[in-house]
Amino acid sequence: MIISEDLLLAYGAFYETYKVNETIFYEGNMPKFYFQIASGIVELNNYHEDGKEFTQNILRNGQSFGESFLFDDKLYPTNATAKTACKILKLPKGDFINLLKHHPEVSSKMFQYLADILYNKYIMLFNISSSDPIFKIKTVMDCLKGNSDDHKYSYEIPLTRQQLANLTGLRVETVIRTIKKMHNSNLVKIENRKIYY
Repeated sequence: MIISEDLLLAYGAFYETYKVNETIFYEGNMPKFYFQIASGIVELNNYHEDGKEFTQNILRNGQSFGESFLFDDKLYPTNATAKTACKILKLPKGDFINLLKHHPEVSSKMFQYLADILYNKYIMLFNISSSDPIFKIKTVMDCLKGNSDDHKYSYEIPLTRQQLANLTGLRVETVIRTIKKMHNSNLVKIENRKIYY
C-alpha cells in the first residue's frame, strides 16, 4: 500500500467500484485523481490503429496508478481498465498535492514508488527491442518477481498468456510455445496451467 487508506480518507478520498472491463479513465482525458486499488486488478493499455491492444502495466491491490500524471497538465497517455471487479480509492488532484505537502514521509515513499516504475519501464523498453521471445518473457517475469524470493519456482506469475503477449508485443501463440519451451528447459514450472518462476 503506497498511502494508508485512513490517511487518504482523511484528505477527502472516496471509494468507487468498477465492473469487469469498465474504463476508469481514457487516453486523452485530463488527470483529476490519485487512484489506489483497494481490491481488484487494473490494466493500463493503449490500442493500435488496427485495434491490437498494448498493455503498459497490470496493477493489483494496494498499488496506485496515474499519480505521475498529476504533477503536470498533460493528458493521460494511456487508458485504465478494470480487469476484475474493482474497488478503488480516488483522491482529487488538489487534495493529493496537499497531502504530499503535509506528509513528507508519504512524498518520500511516493518518489521511491515512481523510481521503481521508471526503472521497470527502462527494463521493459529494452525488452521490447529484443527479437528473442524467451528474453522478452523472462524480463517480464523478473520485473514481476522482483526481490520477493530468489528460490526457483517460488513465484506464481499472476498473468494470463494473453496478458504476457500484450506486455511483450508477442502473439499469444508465440507466448504459449515459448512458455512450454521454458518449462522444458527448467526456466519455469507449469502446474495446473499456472506458471511458477
